[in-house]
Amino acid sequence: MQSTLVILAAGMASRYGSQKQTQSFGPSGETIMEYSVYDAIEAGFGKVIFIIREDFAGMFKQLVEPKLKDKIEIEYVYQSLDKFTEGRPINAERTKPWGTAHAVLCCKGKVNAPFAVINADDFYGKDSFRKAFDFLQTRGNEKTYVVIAYDLVNTLSEHGSVSRGVISQNENNEMTSIKESLKIYKKGDTIIYEDEAGGTTELSHDTKVSMNFFCYAPGFIDLCEEQFQKFLDENSQSLKAEFLIPTMTDYFIKSGKGKVEVIPTSAKWFGVTYKEDAPVVEAAVKHLVEKGEYPKNLWK
Repeated sequence: MQSTLVILAAGMASRYGSQKQTQSFGPSGETIMEYSVYDAIEAGFGKVIFIIREDFAGMFKQLVEPKLKDKIEIEYVYQSLDKFTEGRPINAERTKPWGTAHAVLCCKGKVNAPFAVINADDFYGKDSFRKAFDFLQTRGNEKTYVVIAYDLVNTLSEHGSVSRGVISQNENNEMTSIKESLKIYKKGDTIIYEDEAGGTTELSHDTKVSMNFFCYAPGFIDLCEEQFQKFLDENSQSLKAEFLIPTMTDYFIKSGKGKVEVIPTSAKWFGVTYKEDAPVVEAAVKHLVEKGEYPKNLWK
């Protein structure tokens, strides 16, 4: 069975201020997502679906196709505000996409077997892709999904707060809940979560968090379609409300539709939430290349 990797690349990068999905970080001009595709191919994935904005498609294809066309099957899905809104009126001033679960919904009809989902602008590491591929090949089904989990301390930025899906799990390493926590930051040696009311909670360094690396089955897309209509009932006129993967994954568990295994990874995560993160990511990639984990040019 061919395993498919879905890459979320339609975000507008509002905090970052530019199209970080296409910024070069590797020694031969590689983007972060190219390292993900490279690791996915090495792990055994046979197809990649890029979810992008249609107005960005020409530039995006120019970037990826010369490098990837002979390495892995490629497909594109376009995310836009009108998709799956069933003709409902939307706030004319809204430009922000509907969020990651809506992006996955835009893949409806394109994915017919268990699949993995990642962000375009996060570096996940080889171990994560190996574990995801093994799951998809051996036990991925409509009743069992997976989240690849990272230690919170390894996912923070020195330059501002971050949003993370904080995972709770039981003794069987199954997720019991996932809460999208929108403002997490370091304060000295501690990690603080600040809620919308301004209340704060200290989180342990080894708190397991999601970086939007999940393995699902196609039924998850149908579930997103069903729940997106309910989301729109309340948020069609909102400028900022988002329909998110962690929220839908939490709903999948709590509605009794199945379980989500928590698979921890030893891989080092890094990403570019803020422009100031970019030199750190470049240095990290350079270090991995110098160690021999990646070639100087991924595609030669």
